[in-house]
Amino acid sequence: MVRDDLYITVPSFFRCPISLDVMKSPVSLCTGVTYDRTSIQRWLDNGNNTCPATMQVLYTKDFIPNSNLQRLIQIWSDSVQHRVDSPGSKAVNESDSVPSRDQVLTAVVDVEGKSRVDPLMKIVRFALDSDENRDFLVKIEGFVARLVDLLLNVNGGVEVLELVVKALDLVLEKIEDHEWLNNSMVKKQREGESRCDCLDSLLLVLQHGSSDSRIASVRVLKSIAMDAESKQLIAEKEGLLSELLKLITPEKDPLLIENGLSCLIAISTPKQNKVKLVNLGAIRTFSKLLLEPNMSVSIVEKVLKLLETMSSRKEGRVEICEEPECVAAILNKVIKISNVATEHAVTTLWSVCYLFRDQKAQEAVTKANGLTKILLLMQSNCSPSVRKMCSDLLKIFRVNSKSCLSCYDTKTSHIMPF
Repeated sequence: MVRDDLYITVPSFFRCPISLDVMKSPVSLCTGVTYDRTSIQRWLDNGNNTCPATMQVLYTKDFIPNSNLQRLIQIWSDSVQHRVDSPGSKAVNESDSVPSRDQVLTAVVDVEGKSRVDPLMKIVRFALDSDENRDFLVKIEGFVARLVDLLLNVNGGVEVLELVVKALDLVLEKIEDHEWLNNSMVKKQREGESRCDCLDSLLLVLQHGSSDSRIASVRVLKSIAMDAESKQLIAEKEGLLSELLKLITPEKDPLLIENGLSCLIAISTPKQNKVKLVNLGAIRTFSKLLLEPNMSVSIVEKVLKLLETMSSRKEGRVEICEEPECVAAILNKVIKISNVATEHAVTTLWSVCYLFRDQKAQEAVTKANGLTKILLLMQSNCSPSVRKMCSDLLKIFRVNSKSCLSCYDTKTSHIMPF
């Protein structure tokens, strides 16, 4: 992490309330207060059962990764490091602190000039500093339109595009007229305008940008995938879906994987897009993620959601059943992950094994000790819909699995654990 003893103004909410250092892995307690993982884990390991900042007694010691804050910290850190590493740069000084509102107003005008990097960096630093600053930015007349115009007409290379996408990502939640944003960035291209395509610019960032700018790019893509038409236009952009699939391989940054999956979920609802993803090898990519032992609950849930979506198409079901270990990987996530993961996993298994009676899928479930897991799931506090699908699955295997089912007593609802 970048040192903050070089006159750099560090946003206060980037600092851990315990260590007062910039957080490397921010996590939130049930009280809503965010700490650096190492600091709060040490506090809890010492036997404390309260929130250090509020002193409230914790009803659970579990904490949740604060992905949004981690993303903001990464963008801020990269921005500072860029200035430190720039040719001719000496130490970061007071002039690199958060710009004033007057300076930002000037920067918004200057982005239309020849030198765009410096004003864009000022805008990004200003937006990172506070929620109030982001509110201020979106209320500047023509600010968001200037950013979109830069994506449409930019000739400053990837560095400018990265800053534009970061700035746009930071204010996405503040933009009230998302329909205008969608029309400006996606649907205008269908009218045959001679300008560059916004999707081309976002694709360029996905291909050549840093990890945090790629995250910003997929978040922008997700936000403009508002309806069937825009989702279709995004999927039709040559190379875009392929690049999104490259971003979600196990070796990539978990935050990038999670955002990439969210973007794919938003895009994949039209049936044509499901088929395109299947043909591009999405099932194999999803299977590899499920087989990774250290993926977060959120990533597993999103992968299973996408597999459930793919299973609604014949092409998807065929690939799920043909892909080695895919059914077994789904089955392994049926229990002990989360209720959301269970729902998606069981729905996918129900689709391929019960609804469409695929023989290979049924064999994979049997081979992976799936009947025992389904029986155990039925004894848990699962939802009525999950219980009904489990019951349907058991009907499929009853004839060939009498020995397994003999341990299941429907009257006592008792099953020996494995």
